[in-house]
Amino acid sequence: MQYEQHDLRGHAHYGNIIPRALVVFLKLFQWVDQVLVRVVAVEEVEEVAADERENPKHYELACLPKNTVLTQILLRILVMFIGGFRGGGGRGGGFGRGGGGGRGGRGGGFGGRGGGRGGGRGGGRGGFKGGAKVTIEPHRHEGVFIARGKEDALVTKNIVPGETVYGEKKISVDVPDVGAGAEKVEYRVWNPFRSKLAAAILGGIDKIHMAPGSKVLYLGAASGTTVSHVSDIVGPDGLVYAVEFSHRSGRDLINVAKKRTNVIPIIEDARHPHKYRMLVGMVDTIFADVAQPDQARIVAINAHNFLKNGGHFVISIKANCIDSTAEPAAVFAGEVKKMQAEKMKPQEQLTLEPYERDHAVVVGIYRPPPKKDKQ
Repeated sequence: MQYEQHDLRGHAHYGNIIPRALVVFLKLFQWVDQVLVRVVAVEEVEEVAADERENPKHYELACLPKNTVLTQILLRILVMFIGGFRGGGGRGGGFGRGGGGGRGGRGGGFGGRGGGRGGGRGGGRGGFKGGAKVTIEPHRHEGVFIARGKEDALVTKNIVPGETVYGEKKISVDVPDVGAGAEKVEYRVWNPFRSKLAAAILGGIDKIHMAPGSKVLYLGAASGTTVSHVSDIVGPDGLVYAVEFSHRSGRDLINVAKKRTNVIPIIEDARHPHKYRMLVGMVDTIFADVAQPDQARIVAINAHNFLKNGGHFVISIKANCIDSTAEPAAVFAGEVKKMQAEKMKPQEQLTLEPYERDHAVVVGIYRPPPKKDKQ
């Protein structure tokens, strides 16, 4: 009798060893998985765009799917295996609808209801919310509009109807046309949380100096999010020279430029304007969002080469990129002094709160014409 009891203990012992061994193996695999992700991130760090560098989690997630699919498969097998030894996981122990695995309940697993971007009810991006009648009003900045509806939004007129750049919402409005009834005009919603220029406009900036037909040199174009809206503003008669150093973001920028004939992508370092001097003519405005410690110098050397006398500049300044130990107000004041030393006269300064923390936009004029003496 004692022998039989000992034998049963042995079976139970082996039954516990196997799931435990699988748990140890899974933890080891996850550790290797994380190491592989770090290696991929290090190898490609030179190609990370400026906006992705500010939030490294975005870049890390972009690398994860290569490896974590195997982790998920092993995890599923482990749950099924343990369920076989311990009588199943009970209600909500899986990964599909109704899984949840504890907190979160319904929809807490992979593929659950409402889980994932655009999945389930209310996911994804579509037209303007609510389907209510939307009216378009011109903003005081020429080329920019406001969509009045259930929710007001800042918009620009899409010069490439039917196309989006970063998954933004589109609004189609019927505009009366002489002799042809009504014509559909498409606008794109401009997200201030993804564009420093949009944040400045909603913050009440006095002038952006980007009227339809103007020529703009855009430094730090990244993937072309804001560039596409500037392209809408200046229109077919205008021109946007978009400079971006990162080759990874440059690929996205080139794809944007393929459909927008008024955008000229330049994949070069803005510190060396002589490398693209044959591509860029004299411009009316320089917009800069380069987030570098020597940002003022970068803008100044480009202004000396391409900005006409009496032209304007719009600079987005991130305090932490210049001096993370100083107060933001002190950093902004220091940058203004650097601009003044380069014949750049700041006229306006605006914080980007609540859209961006410790950011400011400075607008000014380059080599202003001398004032005439009053007689």
